[in-house]
Amino acid sequence: MQNMLHLYTGDGKGKTTAAFGLALRALGHGNRVLIAQFLKNGKSSELDGARKFDNATVVKVPSTNKFTYQMTKEELEEEKRRQKAEVNLLIDKIEEIKPETIILDELAVCAGIGLVDEEDMWRLIDTALLYGETVVTGRYPPESLYEKADYVSEIIKRRHPFDKGISARAGVEF
Repeated sequence: MQNMLHLYTGDGKGKTTAAFGLALRALGHGNRVLIAQFLKNGKSSELDGARKFDNATVVKVPSTNKFTYQMTKEELEEEKRRQKAEVNLLIDKIEEIKPETIILDELAVCAGIGLVDEEDMWRLIDTALLYGETVVTGRYPPESLYEKADYVSEIIKRRHPFDKGISARAGVEF
């Protein structure tokens, strides 16, 4: 079976949810799943749920301390070096456990805003595709990701409770 690349992007809610849906399907089939979330604090309920499966590996990619627009030039360069090191660690982990499904949550935005070099993004994706179905989520994906993905799903926000001042809710948004 050929492994394929999925891209879930857009400004709507549900990119990570869609990725975790595919992960849950793979886990249900007994497949090994690796999940890595970029830019997030690692405290979301979906990660807690995934950790309950013996065949799921959740890799903590440390979040940034600030938004990139708040960083000095030096801080931004340091963050880029740190992200490169994280990509290398993820490649090693994928090669070690050989998961049949790999979720790279928010990698698209990291590459799109330049935190992860496009070359490093492709090294990670290409390694993942050697072993399993690979999902990349996030806004602002580089054009090369649109071009090479086998599945491209754009999630469009038409309406969201946040626009009315309603905060994120446990079990729904996180």
